[in-house]
Amino acid sequence: MHAVSLISEIKSIGGPVVIAKGSGEVRIGEVVYVGEEGLVGEVVRVSGDYFTVQVYESTSGLKPGEPVYTTGKLLMAELGPGLMGNIYDGIQRPLDEVLKITGPFIRRGARVNALSRDKKWNFEPKVKAGGKIEEGDVLGTVRETRLIEHKVMVPPGVRGILEEIYEGDFTVDDVIAVVRTPEGEKRELKLAQEWPVRIPRPYKERLTSEVPLITGQRVIDTFFPVAKGGAACIPGGFGTGKTVTLHKISMHSKTDIVIYIGCGERGNEIAELLKEFPALKDPKTGYPIMERSIVIANTSNMPVSAREASIYMGITLAEYYRDMGYDVTLIADSTSRWAEAIREISGRLGEIPSERGFPAYLPDRLAEFYERAGRVLCLGRPERQGSVTALGAVSPPGGDFTEPVTTHTLRFVGTMWALDTDLAYRRHFPAINWLRSFSQYADIVERWWIKYVAPDYPEYRRRALRLLAVASEIEAIASIVGEGALPDDQRLILLASEILKEGFLRQVALAGEDVFCPPEKQYLMLKMMINFFDHAYKLIRGNVSIEEIAALPEVFEMMRVKEDERGIEAVKELHERVISKLREIAEKYGISLEEGVEIE
Repeated sequence: MHAVSLISEIKSIGGPVVIAKGSGEVRIGEVVYVGEEGLVGEVVRVSGDYFTVQVYESTSGLKPGEPVYTTGKLLMAELGPGLMGNIYDGIQRPLDEVLKITGPFIRRGARVNALSRDKKWNFEPKVKAGGKIEEGDVLGTVRETRLIEHKVMVPPGVRGILEEIYEGDFTVDDVIAVVRTPEGEKRELKLAQEWPVRIPRPYKERLTSEVPLITGQRVIDTFFPVAKGGAACIPGGFGTGKTVTLHKISMHSKTDIVIYIGCGERGNEIAELLKEFPALKDPKTGYPIMERSIVIANTSNMPVSAREASIYMGITLAEYYRDMGYDVTLIADSTSRWAEAIREISGRLGEIPSERGFPAYLPDRLAEFYERAGRVLCLGRPERQGSVTALGAVSPPGGDFTEPVTTHTLRFVGTMWALDTDLAYRRHFPAINWLRSFSQYADIVERWWIKYVAPDYPEYRRRALRLLAVASEIEAIASIVGEGALPDDQRLILLASEILKEGFLRQVALAGEDVFCPPEKQYLMLKMMINFFDHAYKLIRGNVSIEEIAALPEVFEMMRVKEDERGIEAVKELHERVISKLREIAEKYGISLEEGVEIE
C-alpha cells in the first residue's frame, strides 16, 4: 500500500468523477484514495486549487466533505514472479485474495498486493558481482511456473557496478542485489519492480514482424494472418462469435504467454473462460495452460472507469514479459466497452463531444494502445527478442462498421477479421467474412510459409481467395436466374467454393480433431481442394457434365476430412483418391489433365 497524506476534501460527486479542493500539490495521473473508505482513484485534471479524480470503484454513498488522500505515485503495475496463473481486476487486485477478505462481493476500498509477500522464490544468479550492469540486464532467473522461467531484470533507468548479488530463496520484497550507480548512490534491487501503466516500457530497437502467430484457425492462418508483434481487430455484432474466437486463439495459439483482458464483457463469458482455461493442457508439455496465462477480469457490472485502467494494466504486463524475450499475445475483449468508459468519463468532465458522443481524443487513445504492440530487440544482456501481439474485439452497435471505434481502430491495426451476421445465423463459424476481411501481414509472413511449410503455398492461397471472390459474383447472378440456368463451368466454381467454405473455412470450436489445425494440414487441405477444381475444370471444358463430377462421394468427403482423427494422413489419402477418380473420368472421355487452370 502506498504511503498517504491528507491533502483535500471532496467538493462534488458525479458518478465515477469526483472533484476535490486541495491543500497541496497534486499531479495528473497520481493515484489518490477517496473518502473514508479509501476508494482508489486517479487524478485526470488539475485546475488551480481544484482537481478531478476518476474513481475506480463505486462512488455510491460518498458525500462532500469526506477526505481525499494522495500517494505521490502514478498508477503502477507491480511486476515480478507470481503474476502467472493469476486473475486480477482492472487495477491489479488478485481476485482470489480480495474475495478471501471481503466474501463473494468485493468490498469497496479493499487493498491487496498484486504479488504475494509471503511466498519465497528460488533465485539463481546469472551474473557475478564486480561487473558493470545496464538497464534490462538479466540478473538471474526464478522458476515462476513449470512453463515459464521468470527472468529477473535490472529495472529501466538503473546502471552501474554490481557490488553484491545473492542466491537462495527470497520473497519479492527481499534484496537480491546491490548496485552502485555512477553518481555513487547505492540501489537495492528486489525480485519485484513497478512501472507506470500509461508509459510504454523502453526497448533497444523495433524489429519487423515476420513470423505468423499460428492460431490453428484456418481462415485466420491461411487467408488473414497476423504476425507476432502485429495488431489485429475482430469487429462484429452481437452473437457473431467475437468472444469464442478470441477464447480459442488464447487457448490454442502458438505463443509463449497469453494475457486476456475481459474489459466490460458479461460475467458469464469470463466465468466460461475461467472454467475452460484451467482444464486445458499445453500441447508441448501437458501442463495446464493457465501456468502461462494471466486474466484481467473487469466485467460489465464492475465500475466503468476501471475498464479504462484495465487495458493499460494488461499491456504493461505484456511488455514486461516481452522484455524477458517471450512472445506474448494480448487479447482485449472488448475495446468498444473501453471506449464507452472513456466516453462516459469525458461526459462527466464536461468535455466537448465528437461523433456519437465520443471525445475527440478517442483515436489518440486507440493509437496509444495498439502502438504498444510490436516485436522488439530488448534492453540489456544477453541479447533477446520479444513481441507483444495485440488482438482487440470491437462491438459496433447493430454491427455497424462505420461507427467511430471501428473506423478509428482500422487506422492502427494490420489485420481485420470482419465477423458477418449472416454467416453466424447460418451457423458458419468462425463467422469471418472472407470478402470484407484483410491482412497487411500476408505478404510478409508468406516467406515463413514458403520456408517451413511449402514453396507453392502463396499460389494456392491466392487462387483460393480468387475462387471465393468469383463465386460471390456468380452467386449474385444465380439468386436471380437460378443455379440450373448457369453454364457448367460457373456451377463448378460454385461447387468448389462450397467445398472451400464448408470443408476449409468452417471449423469446430468446442472439441475434437478440428479445434486446432496445424499449418501443414491447412496447406494440404487447400492444395487438395484447388487441385480438385483444376482437374474438374479441365473435365468440364471437355464436355463432362457437372452432375457427374458432383456425384463423386469424394466431394462430400472433402468437406468432412477435417474431422478425421488420422489428421494429415487422412488428407493425403483422400487427395490421392480425388485425383484418381478424376483421372478415371478423364480417361473415359479421352481428356488430358496435365495443365493447370486459371480462373478467368
